[in-house]
Amino acid sequence: MTITNFTVEKFSLVSSKSFEDVLAGLYNGIGRPNMAAFSRELAAATSFSELQELVRSAVGSADLMEFMRLDLGGPLRLDPAAKAYRIVRIVAGNPLIMKQMVEHVPHAGSYAPVTILVYESDDGVHITYDKMASFLAPYESPAALAVAQDLDAKVTKLIVEAAG
Repeated sequence: MTITNFTVEKFSLVSSKSFEDVLAGLYNGIGRPNMAAFSRELAAATSFSELQELVRSAVGSADLMEFMRLDLGGPLRLDPAAKAYRIVRIVAGNPLIMKQMVEHVPHAGSYAPVTILVYESDDGVHITYDKMASFLAPYESPAALAVAQDLDAKVTKLIVEAAG
């Protein structure tokens, strides 16, 4: 058994925009394919170039697509004793970017796709992202780290734009 400790860098911003506007800004760069249909198309692909085309048609301008959206605030809103605020976890990524990292560091599959957390608080709408490069740094793979840093740049740019 092996246990490894490492530091994760968290990128965070607070926006004065509304919760809805921040989410809309994020979704300006994140594609939202019908995942059931997309999964069937991927499974039916017979070549890597076909897979690439499917992914390219599914991603948004930030080169990401949504795999899942979790409304973490739902249970809070149902509990009369809890502060009912909105919090959403967006699980997003790009299978082609993940492939580039995983071929050098298989453990990258534990961290991709990434999470963007959006929640409202008294001081504004918070947007946070745990940077992929910090997850992969301990594996000492320059190739995987370069891909992770490029992914981090795409996600942080998207967050900055969405936050306004």
